[in-house]
Amino acid sequence: MSDARRPPPLTALKAFEAAARHGSFTRAAGELGMTQAAVSYQIKILEERLGGPLFLRRPREVVLTEAGRRLAPPLTAAFDMMAAAFAEAAGSNNDKLSISTVPTFATNWLAPRLGTFQLANPNLAVRLETAEKYVDFDREAVDVAIRIGLGEWPGLEAHRLMPVTFAPMLSPDLVARVGEIDSPADLLKLAVVGPDDRWWPQWLAAAGLPPESLDGRPKSNLGTQVNEARAAIAGQGVALLTPAFFSMELESGRLVLPFDIICTDKDSIWLVYPRSRRNVPKIAAFRKWLLSETKAGAD
Repeated sequence: MSDARRPPPLTALKAFEAAARHGSFTRAAGELGMTQAAVSYQIKILEERLGGPLFLRRPREVVLTEAGRRLAPPLTAAFDMMAAAFAEAAGSNNDKLSISTVPTFATNWLAPRLGTFQLANPNLAVRLETAEKYVDFDREAVDVAIRIGLGEWPGLEAHRLMPVTFAPMLSPDLVARVGEIDSPADLLKLAVVGPDDRWWPQWLAAAGLPPESLDGRPKSNLGTQVNEARAAIAGQGVALLTPAFFSMELESGRLVLPFDIICTDKDSIWLVYPRSRRNVPKIAAFRKWLLSETKAGAD
């Protein structure tokens, strides 16, 4: 076979594709488990085969040449297709969708809505797993995950679902026992569920109160917002919660939002999955449904 017909080494193609996607030899090396020197060497092999450079090496970055810009998109598409085809051929349980998510989002937002997804996809069984830790897609049989963060996870496709917001909530019975809650300062007279929550200083400052107003109170950690909300509903104090997760409790009157001061965290809630699997039908179906649901909730 002539050199023109013989395909380049797969390792060299993977190194180039990753470097082109990241715009960095270092980040490509991290994704592939190689050294930066090894990535550079593999790309050099391709450049020798092509007879010209694929990247312009600059002090703090690498930039694709015209040849590199032509080669990168079809290679990325080819690797995605190969990964998806292999997953399908290996029996990727196309009749099951496994979702890993943080507990409060699962219990108070996702689970009450999943019925509509099941009705639209009756042949797809859904398995919901809750955990605070990030799932490892390479080691665990999970299709998609819901994560809280900045949306920057190497090798994963990330879709922003909603911001993380927070505000104090308490039970109407507690309000009745203490009298009117007329100003944010009145909350400081109450017991606080999770006074060491990292969100409290931000909310207090937004309400015009000293950020350190809760310093010195006994620390408590109930683990999840679900547990904190239950404590608040039981009248044990005021809790800092995400309104979107407790809309039913607010609508039913089991919790009240005493002030319209709602803060936004730097983190958001994201749908993530391996970039190589974005075209798998069950993932595409769930992505379309979830993005539609979160958009409807924001309108």
